[in-house]
Amino acid sequence: MSAPIIDVDENLRLLGTAHVATASVEAVKQNIEEWSPDIVAVELCKSRFDALTQDRRMDKEGLLKVIKEGKAPMVLLQSLLAAEQRKLGLDEGQQPGAELLAAVEAAREYDLEVKLVDRDIQTTLRRAWNKMRFKEKMGLMWALLAEDETEEELELEQMLADKDLLTSLMEELREVSPGAGEVLIDERDEFIARKISEIRGDGKVLAVLGAGHLDGVSKLLTENVKPSEERISELAVVPKGGRMMKTISYAIPVVLFALLGWFAYNGDLASIKENGIYWFAGNFIGAALFCMLAGGHPIAILVAALASPITSLNPALAAGWFAGYAQMKVKEPTGEDLTEFLKLDSAKLFWTNRAGRILLVTALTNLGSMAGAWISMGLIAAGL
Repeated sequence: MSAPIIDVDENLRLLGTAHVATASVEAVKQNIEEWSPDIVAVELCKSRFDALTQDRRMDKEGLLKVIKEGKAPMVLLQSLLAAEQRKLGLDEGQQPGAELLAAVEAAREYDLEVKLVDRDIQTTLRRAWNKMRFKEKMGLMWALLAEDETEEELELEQMLADKDLLTSLMEELREVSPGAGEVLIDERDEFIARKISEIRGDGKVLAVLGAGHLDGVSKLLTENVKPSEERISELAVVPKGGRMMKTISYAIPVVLFALLGWFAYNGDLASIKENGIYWFAGNFIGAALFCMLAGGHPIAILVAALASPITSLNPALAAGWFAGYAQMKVKEPTGEDLTEFLKLDSAKLFWTNRAGRILLVTALTNLGSMAGAWISMGLIAAGL
């Protein structure tokens, strides 16, 4: 079986690979030996390259840092995408990115220059998360977490031979979440193409890319997309979040306190009590329900429920942080749990593995708290 190849010109070849596929590792080595490039460009960023070469491992301190810094959704999204890749039948015993690491190692054997041409993974994930609407975040999670045991796995050879099939799989992601699809597909295609265009005239370039990006990148390079430091910088910016969401997060407590102050000024204690119940009930139920859906421990569920009415009044806090920390304390992951989770053999690890469960509890509790706050304000507004 041969991997898909696109020769943009006599000095630029794109080699499409299926991540974690043994055949892709062999295809990389074969192309380096037979095509004799001067430069090998790989779809890796510095952080992913370091993780592959240094065999980084997650520990309890690192997991706690992820929770405190609000990075659980990023890790969760990254893990879900990797797990989905395995669910498509691409798991042949190789770790994700093995063929890209093989490209780097083979290039070094032949004393070839190596260029990393992908955008930083954390930048990509943060941009994707911030571009997604609340409905899209929920839809993507449920779509990726749903384990369909009856689904027929795609054969690796079929995946690599049929680029239309690969394109349709990429488009499925775009249908579930247009925002995430734009970042994970279109933006990365452009970023990679522009980075390759920077080295295009420096000799023969073999670019090793995931097969799903082959069509998009080749189209841009065929159209002679130009290097642009300004555009690269724009695509590499980590957004601070949508203005609309930020405005709402600050507006909710302001409006709530203003209403309660108005009722207090007019001596309307009944309205204060009624709207206070709406606020606590909505937040309590929303956070607790989503924490329960994540399989949180009863103590974590209780912490989520009690924290949400308070954290929703402070945009700098999140109920998921407290719920995740509580989950970590009552169901502390072992070193074996942390190692097993990083293998991402199945999306079920988010429920069966203690480390995965902590991340899931953190992320879903935050979403539940947000939904609860909105519902609470809706009930309060409806009663005015």
